[in-house]
Parts: sequence; structure tokens; C-alpha cells
Amino acid sequence: MYRIKMIAGVSLLALLVITGCGSEDHNEVHMVNGDMRETTASKDILPTFLDDKQTTVETIYAEVAQHKDLLEHIPCYCGCGESAGHTSSYDCFINEEDNNGITWDDHGAKCGVCMDIAAQSISWLNEGQSVKEIRERIDEAYKEGYGTPTPTPIPEV
Repeated sequence: MYRIKMIAGVSLLALLVITGCGSEDHNEVHMVNGDMRETTASKDILPTFLDDKQTTVETIYAEVAQHKDLLEHIPCYCGCGESAGHTSSYDCFINEEDNNGITWDDHGAKCGVCMDIAAQSISWLNEGQSVKEIRERIDEAYKEGYGTPTPTPIPEV
């Protein structure tokens, strides 16, 4: 009897792992490099990996989702270009967007450099600075003592 219960328990656990645990609005995936990705139905639904984070972190994630045009032109200087294949600051927070929703990356939530670059860039944009000016300021501020910058295209305007 014990063996039957054990097999049933292991089978149920295997089924949960194979099918995934999630709701209609969330789909969580753990990545090999230690970063977690979670897909939600839209930018308005933040990932559950932020549930135990400070409100500031949640606010920055929500703002990043609204500032793709800015942050795709801002490099990250934490070294994630080499370690995680990121190409801009935006990638530290959002992996991809498609018809299925938005796939968030928890890398930014674990990295002070990522958080600072995104928050400062958005703040400067709100103060009226251009994307090019912000890029120049970030490059200057992080040129020494930080990781290799992501291979981020320089904005034309």
C-alpha cells in the first residue's frame, strides 16, 4: 500500500512539473543562468517574483514596461551583456513581448546597477532630456569601475 501511495505521489509531482504551475495570467520559468522569467498577459500585470520586493522595485518594473523606446537605447553596465546575453537596460527587466503577453526577467530586481540605470534614465526623461542626452550621461557615469556595457545601439536623435 505504501508503495502505491509513493508512486502516486511521485507521479502527481512529475505531472505538475511537466505541465507547470500557473494561472491564466502568469507562467513562470526558471532559467539556467539563475535568472527567472515569468510571462504575464500584459504590461499591466507585474510578475509574481516581485511580490516580496520593495514597492520601489515594483514601481521601476512598471515604469520600465512603459519606457521601452528609451531603455532599448541605454546600455547596462553590470556585465549582463556577457553573462546573460542582454543588449540593453530594457533586457534586464523584460525578456520579450509578443501576442502571448510580456515575459519579465528578474535580473533587474537582483541588481543595483540595473535598477539605478533604469530609474535614473526614466527620471531624466521625465525632466525633459532627450534619449541621446541620457545615453551620454549614463555612458559617462558608468565608464569606469563597472562591468562591460551591453552592445546597445546609440540613438540617432
